[in-house]
Amino acid sequence: MKSSTSSQHNQPSLKEILSELQALRQEIRSASKRLLPIPEAAEYLGLAPRTVRNDLCRKVFPIKPVKYRRKLLFRRDDLDRYIDGMAGEVAK
Repeated sequence: MKSSTSSQHNQPSLKEILSELQALRQEIRSASKRLLPIPEAAEYLGLAPRTVRNDLCRKVFPIKPVKYRRKLLFRRDDLDRYIDGMAGEVAK
C-alpha cells in the first residue's frame, strides 16, 4: 500500500491546476474569436504588430481589414486563407 505522501508528489498543485485552467480558457476564447485586432492578427501570422500597421498604411498588406467602431479587425477566415496560400507557395 502506498503512503499518502508519495501519491501527493505526483499530483499537480492547486496553483498549477488553476494556471492551466486559465491558459485553456484563454485559448478557447481566442480560438472562438472570428475577428481579431491587429496585435492578435499579427501574432496569429507570426508578425510584429508594427509590421502589419506599416504594411496597412503603405497599402501593401495582403489581407483587407474590417473597420468596426474605429478599429481595424481581421477575419480569422481571411488569415487562415492567407496562411494556406503561403503554405501552397512554399510547397511548390
